[in-house]
Amino acid sequence: MAARNEPAWLRSRTSQRRSASPSEIVKAPVLVRRIEAGVPLAVDTATSFAEALSYTEEAGDRMTLTVLSSPDAREIAALADAWSLHPVLTEDLLHAGQRPKLERYDDVLFLAVRSARYIDEREEVEFSEFHLVMLPQALAVVCQDGRLINGVDIARGSASDAELSLGDGAPLLDNRELLLLGPEAMVYRFLDAVVDGYFPVLDGLQIDKEQIERQVFSGDPAAAERIYRLTQEVIDLLHAATALSKVVRRLHEGADRYDIPAELQAYLQDVADHLARVITEATELRDALSQILNVNATLVAQRQNEDMKKISGWAAILFAPTLVAAIYGMNFDVMPELHWAAGYPLAVGLMVAFAVALYVVFKYKKWM
Repeated sequence: MAARNEPAWLRSRTSQRRSASPSEIVKAPVLVRRIEAGVPLAVDTATSFAEALSYTEEAGDRMTLTVLSSPDAREIAALADAWSLHPVLTEDLLHAGQRPKLERYDDVLFLAVRSARYIDEREEVEFSEFHLVMLPQALAVVCQDGRLINGVDIARGSASDAELSLGDGAPLLDNRELLLLGPEAMVYRFLDAVVDGYFPVLDGLQIDKEQIERQVFSGDPAAAERIYRLTQEVIDLLHAATALSKVVRRLHEGADRYDIPAELQAYLQDVADHLARVITEATELRDALSQILNVNATLVAQRQNEDMKKISGWAAILFAPTLVAAIYGMNFDVMPELHWAAGYPLAVGLMVAFAVALYVVFKYKKWM
């Protein structure tokens, strides 16, 4: 009766596990690491998705971690077929550029996660997207951008890069006692590594913010554009962290329902605390950049006001001689000054006197 109540796609997975023959197994260039009793074994680059899954069914203390370093439509289709994934889930795996999210399809957990690293030369935050598909004893990590959590590129099908991504020092597999708790442990360690990677990004953004502060008070006209660009990077990081916090919260809320061990719940709470710090620091950094932008606008307006004072002062100085010249340039015969021998030097002297007097006044007022 229970089997008839299962969704068709879930029943197909069960039937496929039972009926799959070696000739039907789809081979794919994937990186697989078997884990037995919490101990990671050697990396295998010649194991299919179906073989990785069947390994976990042979004993209850076995798990596999499968990494798709540079996925294409063929590999995604092979994974979906071997693991009998829901069509909606398969569609998500085929499309990158998703915000962090969590979805459940019966016993299948799907997460979209974005790691970040800061490229100081370009003052840009570079994101790498990962899709995690977790079955009861297996985890598949789809590297949508062909990079590791720290942004290092993965050479397709390279065993050395497989060791780099799944080695004993990697965040997923460096704690045997935690691995004994199941594939959820690898998911939480992955999330922890992603969140911990946000802190160096914040440090880089903070250093650039301090440089911008000095740049603003030095009067550099390029400061405004740099503020805008850095603010955009902070906002992108804040969006990624905020969306990831919702994923972590949903995992925590479903801990009791899905029998998550208490040790993992405590670990997840630690991830949530770190993520809250990231969001707080990113929000403060965004607000600080907004204040710096306001200060820069005030300083620019002040400098423009000083420039306008100087322009107005010189305009007034030039206006006084122009006024005298305009009056004495009308050439009316009834103007006695035109026939004086001292008329010309008197007009010139009057122009100079006006200009000097105005200059002294503006200098005293600190307009010049």
